Amino acid sequence: MRSSIHPTKERLILTTVQLMGGEHPDKVHVDQVLAVSGISKGSLYHHFEDFSELIESALIYRFSVNVDRNIDAITNLVTSVNNRDDFFLGLAQITIKTQGVELAHIRFERARALGIAGNSDRFRAKLGAEQQRVTDALTDLFREAQSKGWLNSEFDPRAAAVFIQAYTLGKVVDDVTPDPMSHEAWIALIARVTEKVFG
Repeated sequence: MRSSIHPTKERLILTTVQLMGGEHPDKVHVDQVLAVSGISKGSLYHHFEDFSELIESALIYRFSVNVDRNIDAITNLVTSVNNRDDFFLGLAQITIKTQGVELAHIRFERARALGIAGNSDRFRAKLGAEQQRVTDALTDLFREAQSKGWLNSEFDPRAAAVFIQAYTLGKVVDDVTPDPMSHEAWIALIARVTEKVFG
């Protein structure tokens, strides 16, 4: 996790993350978490207001881990390439990975978290803070790429940060269809749009 937290709290979160395994959060129950973690009910409620807060923390953890992989890949790209062409080639490779059918479960999980945030002010505030961190990190990376002359300086780097997340998450619309679009056609469209708009 990004910040240091109490070991007991972290163990409870990681146990809940493990038990979720991509399943709907409603399938995880307090007794399971306590049995697997070996932590007492009193300790759980010392660290969390209620069991729902633990579930929310686990959802945010899963959200962060998955999104941070993409941030790390873009960070490596920005710091390792030396020219515009290599930057867009690397961005295309990252796009291919993030848009794959094998990552549909991650897109569904992110969509589920956003849906839950619509019904809980507490979770919306926590997820919103994490989303802000992600968007800020991507904004800084786009700003750095602009300063190197690889990206058009006329667009707002924050808008680009939101846009790149939107098309990744938005693919969930096609993930549910029985006759999904061609992966290659989707990647080609993204590459064309990003290079024309950002280049």
